[in-house]
Amino acid sequence: MLKIQLPLFPPELTFVNKEISYQKKDGQVYYFHGFFPLFFHEEKDLKSFRFISSQLVVSGRVKQIEISRAFGVSYISVKRSVKLLREKGPEGFFKKAKARSPHILIPDVVEKAQKFLDKGDKPEEVARKLDLKANTVRKAIQDGRLRKREQDNEVKKKERGGSNKK
Repeated sequence: MLKIQLPLFPPELTFVNKEISYQKKDGQVYYFHGFFPLFFHEEKDLKSFRFISSQLVVSGRVKQIEISRAFGVSYISVKRSVKLLREKGPEGFFKKAKARSPHILIPDVVEKAQKFLDKGDKPEEVARKLDLKANTVRKAIQDGRLRKREQDNEVKKKERGGSNKK
């Protein structure tokens, strides 16, 4: 299971490098360039943290490894955030994720596909008849959501010369 490594924000003023520092105060994290405030965000706002730290890297104010060390986050997560900022800009951090498409093999479609398979149709024919990808039908057979006709399985065993009897 993937574990997210949250940034650490100690309450005292902490230096990322000689120019950039940050401080946590009243649930907010403030970023400074010298004595001048640059940004702030809520302590638990991970998207804003990733965005701001990436901006600091892209602007040349800090190095990726300095962010990693100062906040106790993994170096690869900093690299990913910087890449996201460079490729998609700020909206890459705050745009809502695309909703996944609904499952293709809903119970009704599985029932229809199984009837075709029981009649002896090949997976490719079933896919064509139901306007599915052939790979979708094959995967459903492999993981047990669909099954081929029993007599087809017996013919294949005989062709390979194998049997289940030991």
